[in-house]
Amino acid sequence: MSLSLYTIFHLNLAFSSIEEELRPEVVLRCYWPLLRLARDLNLPFGIEITGYTLETVAAIDPAWVEELRELCSGQCELVGSGYSQMIGPLVPAEVNRQNLRIGNQTYERLLGLRPHIVLVNEQAYSAGLIGHYREAGFEAMVMEWDNPAYHHPQWDPAWRYLPQIAMGQHGEELPVIWNNSIFFQKFQRYVHGELELDDYLALIGRHDNGTTRAIPLYGNDIEIFDFRPGRFTTEAVMEHDEWGRIRELFERLLEDSRFTFIPPTQLLSLLNEPGAGNRLSLESPEAPIPVKKQEKYNITRWAVTGRDDIGINTACQRIHDALLTKGNASDQEWRELCYLWSSDFRTHITSRRWKRYRSRLNSFGRHCGITHITRLVEGGVEILPPEVSALSEGHYLTIETPGVRLKLNLRRGLAFDSLVFPRVHERSLCGTLYHGYFDDITAGADFYTGHVVFETHGRPKITDLVPAEPVVRWHPDQDTLTVTATFKTPLGPLTKQIGLSPARDTISIDYQFDWSLIPVGSLRLGNITINPEAFDAATLFFRAHNGGNNPETFPVAGKRFFHGEASSFLVSAKQGLGVTEGIIEIGDAHSILQISVDRSLSALLGLVTCKPVGPSYFFRCGFSASEMDETSKPRRNRIPLRAHISISAASAESANQRK
Repeated sequence: MSLSLYTIFHLNLAFSSIEEELRPEVVLRCYWPLLRLARDLNLPFGIEITGYTLETVAAIDPAWVEELRELCSGQCELVGSGYSQMIGPLVPAEVNRQNLRIGNQTYERLLGLRPHIVLVNEQAYSAGLIGHYREAGFEAMVMEWDNPAYHHPQWDPAWRYLPQIAMGQHGEELPVIWNNSIFFQKFQRYVHGELELDDYLALIGRHDNGTTRAIPLYGNDIEIFDFRPGRFTTEAVMEHDEWGRIRELFERLLEDSRFTFIPPTQLLSLLNEPGAGNRLSLESPEAPIPVKKQEKYNITRWAVTGRDDIGINTACQRIHDALLTKGNASDQEWRELCYLWSSDFRTHITSRRWKRYRSRLNSFGRHCGITHITRLVEGGVEILPPEVSALSEGHYLTIETPGVRLKLNLRRGLAFDSLVFPRVHERSLCGTLYHGYFDDITAGADFYTGHVVFETHGRPKITDLVPAEPVVRWHPDQDTLTVTATFKTPLGPLTKQIGLSPARDTISIDYQFDWSLIPVGSLRLGNITINPEAFDAATLFFRAHNGGNNPETFPVAGKRFFHGEASSFLVSAKQGLGVTEGIIEIGDAHSILQISVDRSLSALLGLVTCKPVGPSYFFRCGFSASEMDETSKPRRNRIPLRAHISISAASAESANQRK
């Protein structure tokens, strides 16, 4: 038997670091050579292109689109991805739905066909995406093998050579065709002259063992061949005719009887082969959103890094909310939002394109009637109603309503000492685990709840864990009590406001950062440290939406992972949760703690930490407004950065009944 080879070339004219006036050059130097190679050698390439890129190329060079139409009506295959290259696990379900729908309409309008398979954008996967792909009519998806497999060591390594079945968490299933980061990076190194042809052919040949196997020869960008986008100072120098090297490679492979080229959809005919068709969950508690390549390349790069990911994601969330409220948004309005939520504005975007993008984002925001809310609740009176009490004893302030009892530490910036929901559980569900709680030196620290931590290279960390002199007010018009304190920091004032209402068994935390500049760094807030004595370790889980219609649940018994752990000196976090419907739930078989975030104020990224500690365990959930990677830039704030988090609780039985 021969080893089957397949390719999926990714085309994206919105590529972050390519100026718009260079797009005709990209079409000439990168896109045309691909189609000529397919035509000349009769190769069955998979060609993935967004609807936006297809429209843009059609305006630049209609002949190229016509050639693509002819090739994809014959030997080649169109692979879909949506109208824009957006990161599905970070956007609300309706935006994912519209992106795929409008993308398919664009393919049909310009190419006269719809793709049968879909590439997971940037290989940023969540289980919730499967339902969207099925609804959009796709028969299979393309996802990277390496990172899901790393977190599922029980998988047979031979499964990467055959299609499998990806499972959602609510009964959805979809065949998965594998991409492979190591394979496509080796291809790039060969093309850039870092690997000789014979050595590269030997590497490919190692995967031929005489059984039915298929490998993805390439599954990534083509704008890096015979062209340099200008992202890195370390980009390979163009010393060769790179498309000539690609042609030579394919000619040699065609001559070698060990190899056969197949179109990507032909892999689906292998689903009944031994070792194929296994039903797999690609996500895991350690990596709820797996992404391609090495761990420095992870979901944070589109959520809380870049020039201002948190700001533009929040603006897009507000536009989404306005379109849903409007109720009859046009296709053009959804198309514009899909464009604005594209991944490429969130990484290596150039200064000129960034200015144009901000102008377009603000203009569309005004079109949708978006206004900024910049002030915390003010005013109020000191006299409390009889069902609310606020008692200060030593350095603690205890606030109590019929459904909530909250104890705040005045020496530690209003950090939660304990939080009890007596109608749900007699114990505090979250709060502070003080130094010495764990009989383990690696956990020998104070672990707080509700606090802020900002860290950057070469400077002391900034926190709000300092003495507070809060103002306690009752607001009769809102039936709410607030506890407000402002802290001086080297970057400017930070105001924190705790809110309670006797009518709602809920605690809220509002943060306002009056910082004119947020340096490159890690800004984490809303940290919730759960009480391990209140939750059963054997049934403990966390749950959140990651772009899908339904939440994804992750059991954590015995697990050890740190989403917010740095992967290198440059990259400050490894993983995260999209929290696209604004809710994270932490619970066990008996009780559930619900943590909500207002994404229209700040589209925060969720971070979870879990580890066994002796006979007990440590579990914390928090949120990030900023992380570091090579795309990060200092952020100037024209209005204060704000975030709103609320915490409530329910019995597992009542929570399940509501669902």
